[in-house]
Amino acid sequence: MNKKKIFKLAKGFRGRAKNCIRIARERVEKALQYSYRDRRTKKRDMRSLWIERINAGSRLHGVNYGNFMHGLIKENIQLNRKVLSEISMHEPYSFKALVDVSRQAFPGNKKLAEASPKKQGLQLLL
Repeated sequence: MNKKKIFKLAKGFRGRAKNCIRIARERVEKALQYSYRDRRTKKRDMRSLWIERINAGSRLHGVNYGNFMHGLIKENIQLNRKVLSEISMHEPYSFKALVDVSRQAFPGNKKLAEASPKKQGLQLLL
C-alpha cells in the first residue's frame, strides 16, 4: 500500500500511529488483522446472545432453552435463533404461545413447568 492509503486508513489512531509512516503501517496492518478475525467472532457472539435471550424468555415460562428448542424441532417450527430472540423480547404473548406448543410436543418440558412456581416463590423471598 502506498503512503496516502496508509494514512487514510490510520485516520483516528492515537499518537504517532496516525502520522509516522512506519508506525502507521504496523498499526494499520494489525487493525486489518483484527477486523478480519472479528468479522467471524461477531457471528459467534451474536448467536450466543440470541441463545441467552431465548433461554431467559423460556425460563420465565418454566422451560429451559434445550427443551424449548427440542420441542420446537419436534413440532417442525423452523424459526431461527435471531427471530426467536426478537419475539422473546418484543412479543411476550407470542413467545408464550411458542413455549406452550413446545411444552406439549416434548414431555420433558412438563416436569419443569411443575417445578417453576417453587423457584418463583424463592425469588420473591430474596
